[in-house]
This record gives sequence, structure tokens and C-alpha cells, in this order.
Amino acid sequence: MRRAARRPAARPIAAPAPGALEPRTWQGITYRPCQAGASGVRALFSYAGAFAPALEPRELAWEAEAGDRLVGGVLAERRGTAAMVHGPVVVEPPGGTEPLDVADHLVAALITEGEAVGLDTLYARPQGLDRIWVRSGFVPVPETLLPDDLRGRPGSGLHAWRRPGSYTVALSNPEAGRLRGRG
Repeated sequence: MRRAARRPAARPIAAPAPGALEPRTWQGITYRPCQAGASGVRALFSYAGAFAPALEPRELAWEAEAGDRLVGGVLAERRGTAAMVHGPVVVEPPGGTEPLDVADHLVAALITEGEAVGLDTLYARPQGLDRIWVRSGFVPVPETLLPDDLRGRPGSGLHAWRRPGSYTVALSNPEAGRLRGRG
């Protein structure tokens, strides 16, 4: 008697991934891109005493709302194919929701939008949120890698996220830093 191989069960069709700019809801909080100027997020930054960059037309901004109340936001100022992330700022999320989870979702949405608009690198000051940055794929980098247009922002330390496939770093003279042996 000959046995036939079993066919694997049909897999359910996966839902398409959400678009880069589509609102997302998680635990009663809606995450969405901000309207031009991100005035609500800028007011939240001001309330929290956080630095917000000057308003510019090409900035990226996401907000988190619980009901009709703004509870979080993140901004990114763009310069070419790089951007500096400011925030995330989270203020009083609804009960049962961790502020770090809200911040994590804001950063994830910003990364998705950054990829969609062609950014290669996102820079961020850690602000004690290393857990969020590392989980999102940011790594510590030296300050010298920061483009001149993005220097002078407040904070210490620097983390960078690179779009997959764009990992090259141009060095002016790689031999200059090597120690010479006795010869």
C-alpha cells in the first residue's frame, strides 16, 4: 500500500501591512500622523519642557490620542536623507497603559514613515530611553557621524537607525587613524 504525502493545511491569507500614514489603534490609543505644523505635539513638548525644532514643511510628526486627549507625540526634522528625532514625549496615558509602550509605538510609526519617504538615517538623543531606541534598531554612534545640518541640538549621546541596505559610512581617510608600527 502506497502512502501519499500529507498536504499542509491552507494558510490564512495575511492582512496587508498598514500604510505608512494610516492611523493605528492599540489599547484604546490612536496613533496618527500630525497635520501640518503639529501644533498639538508642539504644545505637549512645551508642557513637558522638551525641545522642539523650528517648524518646517518637511518635518515628520506623529501623535497619540486617547479619546479626545493628546497623550504623546514625536517630531523629526529632516535634512536630505537624514532626520533628527525629537521626543517621544508621553504625558498621562490612560490607566493600564505603560508610557514606554506609547513611546515605543510612536517611534515605530515614525520609522515606518521615514522608510516610506526615503530616509536612510534617523538620529536620536537617548534621553534615558535606551530601551526604546535599542528595541527599535537604533545603535549608539559617535557624534562625528551626525551631519552638520543636524548638529547643535540639545542633549548628550547619540543613537542612529539605518534603513536596511544603507549601512555604508563614508570615512575621509581610514588610514589616518591607524597607529604606525616601528619599522
